[in-house]
Amino acid sequence: MPSSHILVTGGAGYIGSQMVLALLDAGQGPVVLDNMSTGVASAVPKGVPLYEGDCGNQQLVSEIIRSHAVRAIVHFAGSIVVPDSVVDPLGYYLNNTVNSRALIAAAVGAGIQTFIFSSTAAVYGEPTVVPISESAPLQPISPYGSSKLMTEIMLRDAARAHELRYVALRYFNVAGADSHNRTGQSSARATHLIKVACQAALGERPYLSVYGDDYPTADGTCERDYIHVADLAAAHMRALDYLSGGGESMAINCGYGRGYSVLEVIAAVKQVSGRDFEVRHESRRAGDPPSLVAAVNRVKDVLGWRPVFDDLNTIVAHALAWETRLRDIRQHRFARA
Repeated sequence: MPSSHILVTGGAGYIGSQMVLALLDAGQGPVVLDNMSTGVASAVPKGVPLYEGDCGNQQLVSEIIRSHAVRAIVHFAGSIVVPDSVVDPLGYYLNNTVNSRALIAAAVGAGIQTFIFSSTAAVYGEPTVVPISESAPLQPISPYGSSKLMTEIMLRDAARAHELRYVALRYFNVAGADSHNRTGQSSARATHLIKVACQAALGERPYLSVYGDDYPTADGTCERDYIHVADLAAAHMRALDYLSGGGESMAINCGYGRGYSVLEVIAAVKQVSGRDFEVRHESRRAGDPPSLVAAVNRVKDVLGWRPVFDDLNTIVAHALAWETRLRDIRQHRFARA
């Protein structure tokens, strides 16, 4: 057993559970804290300590750090649905910003010097230059993006005042599932395009909605940079190694540097699944920029990260395999009932 552990907040969720697997595969010891609002206990492998609670509970976090000799924190816990943040901004500021402030305070109080933060490309808002570099203006257009940017600012200031170093990984669109089908996106209310398109292909949804077809893009639909969840977890592992080697605090984009439109993704899902499904065109959603594509020089040059699953059809195939597994589990439970 490892003598020290890495605390993974939100470790029962989509990306957090993939990170737990990456840590285990590398022989490191994760410990998970998750309030289970969207997390799934079965996503946490047996033998990994799992605590149910909020990352904003400083007393609980301090107890976990002390009990497991935690040496680093990887912070995934938070709310992530952009339209929901527009409707419930205060809820997002509580969960994403206030709770993060408490977690950072607990880390500083315990002398933790390594902190990896799950940030987002939403901090850029509607960029004027694409691909987007880390030096682009930070002008979020949704409470979700603002709540994440506020945490980045807190980390920056805390790092200046204390012996804390951090990497804020600004995700673009995370997709796919574990290549061994061990974990994937399990949240019932997930809005990720590739997930819901796979559900439509499997007949789990009656149709798929496309929100807006009049954007200033090649086919009128939003363009996004999709990154495989396993490649994203690998970037976190690289970030941990970078900070352990004395690296300086910074923000780093996580993407592939190439965008796909909503219609291109739908076409890929239909091709990989071999199934057609209804597509309905709806009005635009609040807070959706036309194009978000990452400049990826920093993640490659500073972290030495290289993607393994940089292929849209591969991402779709892994997501489809996971959705098929979830469907089969549901059908088995229904049959037993």
